[in-house]
Amino acid sequence: MGMMAKMRSLAPWFILGVGGLFILFMVLSDSSLQKIMHTRDNNVGSIDGEEISYQNYSQMVEQYRKDQVKRTGKDIDESQMDEFRNQVWDILVTQKLVEEKMKEYGITVTPQEIINTIESPNPPQFLRRNFIDSTGRFNKEAYNAAIHNPQNKQAMIQAEDAVRQQLLQNKLREYLFGTIVISDGEVRRKFIDQNTRMSAKWAFFAANIIPDSTIPVSNEEIQNYYEKHKEEFRLEGRRKLKYVLFLKTATHGDSVGIRKTLESVVKKLKNDTSSFKTYVQIYSDKPFEVDTVTLNSVTKNAANLLYKAKVGDVLGPVLTIDGYEVYKLDKKLRGKVTTIRASHILVKGGGNEEAAKKEAYDIYKQLKAGADFAKLAKEKSEDASAKDGGELGWFTKGQMVPEFEKAAFRGKIGEILKPVKTRFGYHIIMVTGRDNHRYVIEKIFNKITPSPTTVDQLYSNANDFSYLAKKNDFKSEADLMKYRILETPAFTKEASVIPGLGSNKAIINFAFENNVGDVSDVFKLPIGYVVAMVSEALPDEYKPVKEVKGTLTRLVRGEKKLAKTFEIAKEVRSKLGNSNDLSKVTLLDPKANLFSASKFTIESNVPGVGKDYAFYNYTLVGPVGKISGPIKGKRGSYLIKVTERVGFDSTMYSIQKNTFRTNMLQQAKIKYFQEWLENLKKEANIVDNRYKFYK
Repeated sequence: MGMMAKMRSLAPWFILGVGGLFILFMVLSDSSLQKIMHTRDNNVGSIDGEEISYQNYSQMVEQYRKDQVKRTGKDIDESQMDEFRNQVWDILVTQKLVEEKMKEYGITVTPQEIINTIESPNPPQFLRRNFIDSTGRFNKEAYNAAIHNPQNKQAMIQAEDAVRQQLLQNKLREYLFGTIVISDGEVRRKFIDQNTRMSAKWAFFAANIIPDSTIPVSNEEIQNYYEKHKEEFRLEGRRKLKYVLFLKTATHGDSVGIRKTLESVVKKLKNDTSSFKTYVQIYSDKPFEVDTVTLNSVTKNAANLLYKAKVGDVLGPVLTIDGYEVYKLDKKLRGKVTTIRASHILVKGGGNEEAAKKEAYDIYKQLKAGADFAKLAKEKSEDASAKDGGELGWFTKGQMVPEFEKAAFRGKIGEILKPVKTRFGYHIIMVTGRDNHRYVIEKIFNKITPSPTTVDQLYSNANDFSYLAKKNDFKSEADLMKYRILETPAFTKEASVIPGLGSNKAIINFAFENNVGDVSDVFKLPIGYVVAMVSEALPDEYKPVKEVKGTLTRLVRGEKKLAKTFEIAKEVRSKLGNSNDLSKVTLLDPKANLFSASKFTIESNVPGVGKDYAFYNYTLVGPVGKISGPIKGKRGSYLIKVTERVGFDSTMYSIQKNTFRTNMLQQAKIKYFQEWLENLKKEANIVDNRYKFYK
């Protein structure tokens, strides 16, 4: 690689954090920040009062998109662009807030610090990696020549900016993490928790086997519990929205358009020497594959076409549940399973079996005399297949009721069978096809989706409704246009999902930034568009006791049951006296259960115990060989006998102590940084109006 190319390949993006585990973001330099922030026309939002223009935000999204394509070789699907824009927005918010904090902390990088870093004997890895020779040695001479070559001026500007960002990140890490210390006691405790292995036997007195009827709960107890845990029943300020949903569904015209396109493709295929695979790659919504099917595994229309087709034929387009398909028949292979096609006329008789039987035989006689089966089926049959002239399509044994199946598989093609009685009524059956082939096919699939014209019209309808609802009245305009009004349940500002509308932070922001009766602009959803109105604003409040009395009763009773198990365990332990034989427990209380487990740690998940820390803490410190006193857990109480404990290994601890400290420090820094970022965003004044620009 040429020297210039090497310099230009230097990566400008870095991961902030220890060990590459922190959230990815790049702190903008002052000049780039001004470029992003200071254009105030067509603003998509603001961060702590500094506005962000649509133009610059869009440029940032596009740059990130290009970076993504460069890294992965794949462009971002349009259906994923909303989420991608959200990610870029989050990065931008993080950049701005972090940049503000660095100014507050006085964190800066001087030009001399950048030069010293670049010209140091050990420059950053992203710079030196392009100057490692075949022996693995860093070629400092070649590196120096490259960084001082005037031809590399532009590449060096980029490199200096990247070094600036790296130095800023290093200084921020030092500032944030300078006070994080892991003590010897914490390291020792962690080592003990992970390496001390216990074996134990225990008796468990479960709370859930105590009948509710034996644990009365008074209104006074309920009220006392409520007052003690009142914050658990606090309802933050909530909003409700009424909304009209404009679903993004394909129209009849969209379906016809797709069918006509595929009809044109079929014509081309019949007169083109290009392979069918080539057409699949150009026109299909699904990748090329060769599939083997039977007639009962495809739609009725597709099966009928395949049955009559010759190898090499191109068939379709055929309408399926999801869209249209075009097939090319490659092979017909003999199979072991017979498939038949049949039509029938069903006579139910309204519960009068004799009348049904008589009518069925009358129809049978008409058919034997030459009446048209399909016509008579449409007139007489009481089955859903009547509209199709009685045609049922292709089926194998096991797909129909036994009486029908037995008659159909014995019938000859074209033969009108005598009425057959099943639990549904009387059937007059005509077998119209028989086959035992497997069909090897290639196919072009086009999903029926809304066309751009349909989507544009849908948005136009939503936009018109929003305008009129703001000008006049939400309900009256919806009624006039025959739009259905829906309403959300109450939700909080911190909600991640609005039932019925999904995850959409912009809608949540609208709900809490506006007053009751205010109507929104058009919001885009994965399923279409929505226009909303704030229908109710609920203040902070506590759920009243009467509303949560059932929950309170259950919680109080649960506490009393736990206390009861403790008393039972205490009584059993008293009766055991000096004995350390746990097997006697079931003689004293048959409802107690005995368990055992071997070589577990305090961080294990022992079956039947789960994460009941009262159990683990005792097994870690309790005396070996003796039955404990009663220990109250989450779901009941225990009598525990630790049978073995492999304790602290000082030699192993001295070997692993530093590794433990490093890992614990790493985790502490990650946790601190994530909480620091989260708090920055909570405290910031962030206005997000992007929904007004991305339809």
